[in-house]
Formats: sequence, C-alpha cells, structure tokens
Amino acid sequence: MSVVGILGKKIGMTQVFDDSGDIHPVTVLKAGHVSSPSFKTLAKDGYDAAQIGYVDFVKASKVNKA
Repeated sequence: MSVVGILGKKIGMTQVFDDSGDIHPVTVLKAGHVSSPSFKTLAKDGYDAAQIGYVDFVKASKVNKA
C-alpha cells in the first residue's frame, strides 16, 4: 500500500507572487511527527488500511487537571 500526502495543522493563509506579478493564495501548514501505530492487512483482517496519528504537543497550562 502506498499513500502520498502531508498531515499537519493549518496555521493560516498568506499570498505569494509569481514571476509575472500575479498573486496566489496559499495555506500555511505546520507539519509534525506522524506515527503509524497500526496496519491492517488483507490476509489477516480482510482489508488493507493504515492508522496514522499526528503528534502535536500541548502546553502544560492547557491540559485539564484531575
């Protein structure tokens, strides 16, 4: 199984200019560490799949206390 792409968090929007002076809107992404904790195979599970996770660390002040 081959998957191509990028996983990240949207930070905002900006614009860039090309050589002829035209403006193009672009999205700014923060790409982080991606983990693959689980793979499903056709032989074992009956289908092909990959579970992926995006790791984005949170400040300690933003976490609820018990």
